[in-house]
Amino acid sequence: MVFPDSLETSISQAVEATKSAIADHKTLLQIEIAIPELKPLPVAQQYLSQLPNLGENVKVFFSDTGAAALARHQWKDISYELRGIEELIDPVQPENDAFVFIAPTPVEVGKVEQICSQAGDRVCILLNPKLEDVSIVGIGMAGRTLRERFLNNIESCYSFLPLERGAVIRSYPSEWQIWWAEGEEDEHQILATEESRPSGERIGQLLASSTTTEDNRKPGLLDNMQQFWKALTQ
Repeated sequence: MVFPDSLETSISQAVEATKSAIADHKTLLQIEIAIPELKPLPVAQQYLSQLPNLGENVKVFFSDTGAAALARHQWKDISYELRGIEELIDPVQPENDAFVFIAPTPVEVGKVEQICSQAGDRVCILLNPKLEDVSIVGIGMAGRTLRERFLNNIESCYSFLPLERGAVIRSYPSEWQIWWAEGEEDEHQILATEESRPSGERIGQLLASSTTTEDNRKPGLLDNMQQFWKALTQ
């Protein structure tokens, strides 16, 4: 695996990780590309256009009907059924092959769980979800039950979590990797691997001994990613 120096590369890696997970019969998948200010629709379009093997009858759900209508207008290259998550009385039908959720929020977590449960062994993909807001999902027993019942069962198929000079990356089936750039060449190297998603404290421990310099730095990773994102939205 190479370090993704553009959003395009990251999306391609996410597609390959998804294919690998599906081949291993994983059905509840999460794709997380956590670039600041990243808008979900351009990323989702690029991702889905590169992943043609989900089936002939695929439903793609958005948080609201307006976003779904916009996607139907703009996504001329995608033949999937595009719907708001609350738009259909019976969102899961026997003929559906797979389900994709675009940037679901904690407000929709109950509906997302319901659809995924009804989907059975069919593939469900959560693209850039934001389901962990404890102020909405809940704390205490209610939040813990939701995590044990649903959230903890989601496979982190691909994650790209940027750091100042690197990123935390997981690309199925590999372990979690902490990448870091050191020195004037700005070449990213794997600093450490972890079996599970590292906490912020753990990442801080791993980076504590690293030295960085602000002199002669090349354009940062986030700069490159954001330039590609701007190109997608034009």
